[in-house]
Amino acid sequence: MTEARYKNAVTELEDIASDIYKQMDKGKIPSMKIPVRTKANIKFSRKNHVWTLGKSMGARSAKKLNGAYMLLRTLHMMEFIEDMISNSRSSTLREMYYISEGWEQAKFSTQNESNKLAEDLEAITGCMREDFKLRPEEDGARVIGNITLEEVNRKGQKKKINCRDDVGDSGYGIPYNVEKDKIKFKDIGVKFIIAIETGGMFDRLVENGFDETASALLLHLKGQPARSTRRFVKRLSVEHNLPVAVFTDGDPWSFRIFASVAYGAINTAYISEYLATPTTEYIGITASDILNYELPSDKLNEQDIRALKAELSDPRFKGQFWKNEIELMLDIKKKAEQQALAKYGLDFVTDKYLPDKLGEMGLM
Repeated sequence: MTEARYKNAVTELEDIASDIYKQMDKGKIPSMKIPVRTKANIKFSRKNHVWTLGKSMGARSAKKLNGAYMLLRTLHMMEFIEDMISNSRSSTLREMYYISEGWEQAKFSTQNESNKLAEDLEAITGCMREDFKLRPEEDGARVIGNITLEEVNRKGQKKKINCRDDVGDSGYGIPYNVEKDKIKFKDIGVKFIIAIETGGMFDRLVENGFDETASALLLHLKGQPARSTRRFVKRLSVEHNLPVAVFTDGDPWSFRIFASVAYGAINTAYISEYLATPTTEYIGITASDILNYELPSDKLNEQDIRALKAELSDPRFKGQFWKNEIELMLDIKKKAEQQALAKYGLDFVTDKYLPDKLGEMGLM
């Protein structure tokens, strides 16, 4: 499985290089077709309920100097990736940027430039950057709950880990690569997943033993979730039919955290099928909660208001629930944090708030 993934990645990259070589051999100015990754070419699939990349294609050509430099960088990056795979090594995206310092005129100007090129190669080849041995800087989520998985460690040994009994209070840390060659789910002793935005609320639920009380897997998103986190959730949802609920603060930015888990994000629309879990439910703070529970709140600022108005036309927030809650938040001009529930004591969130919301989903 592992070798097949890497072999396929190398084959895809060699095909790109071969095409460029053939063009040059025929005396043509080399170019490379690339899917256009702009907002105008991002479509929301109502069938699959995720962001997807449209069919528009662009070309990176050596006709202009900037295009020639980018083609040269592309060839350097593909060679570096092939070397990593053949030598069983890996690189962070940051290291990838600094590696280019040795490419003379082909070196990247900024890390954003190198990151985008890595994403371009994903979109062109249909591979994921994990197949290229490229690692992100950010860590994956922390999880606590009664699931047992088998992880291949850095020495190639398979280790069984129960994410409740074999971990400390901080939980099991999700690695950057969560594909089947790295992690296999062996035993699932939970009924659903609660993905939690903030570390404070994750720790509250852990301390209150909510993973055992509710038979849930608690997962700390760490704000906007890393790709490995979303992939981990997607795998559990698909392979073990686990419902997913996202518990966030009540503000427009937290709504978008939910949307990225459920429907994907614009910048990763080309791999939404691997990252998005459209069956995800929202159980975070709402405008109605602010009123019904009389929660401590803050006033919306101008950025919040603009973001909420934008979400009214965002297809990820289509539906009467979101329309009502967003319009109500605009009307009351208030937002609130998860921790505002502590107004009623440290146990209120696990004794009352979450059981009520999960009960509506038929999970408690």
